[in-house]
Amino acid sequence: QVQLVESGGGLVQAGGSLTLSCAASGSIFRINVMGWYRQAPGKERELVASIRTGGTTNYSDSVKGRFTISRDNAKNTVYLQMISLKSEDTGVYYCNAEVITRWWQDTSYTYWGQGTQVTVSS
Repeated sequence: QVQLVESGGGLVQAGGSLTLSCAASGSIFRINVMGWYRQAPGKERELVASIRTGGTTNYSDSVKGRFTISRDNAKNTVYLQMISLKSEDTGVYYCNAEVITRWWQDTSYTYWGQGTQVTVSS
């Protein structure tokens, strides 16, 4: 019922910048939270950053000061601006959203995008 499509991944040199986008579509009444997770080869998936409807943000310690998450509620889109990229930032980045699909219900559902590859050369 809800689809998340990521874009913006690619190959970047260490110290470079990259911006990811994720657009949600489908049966959406309200998106409470949108966020980004990443998974490096041989490692567990981890939270990178999240943002609530009102703008409250949460960042992992490893990206604070370098990454900025934002959202356009009118477009149901979340962005992740990444600067000063490091080799350890390499991984598949997944968009995540907590969505209320019906206006008459408060029940929310979690959806995931297919992921976009970010590779930072050292």
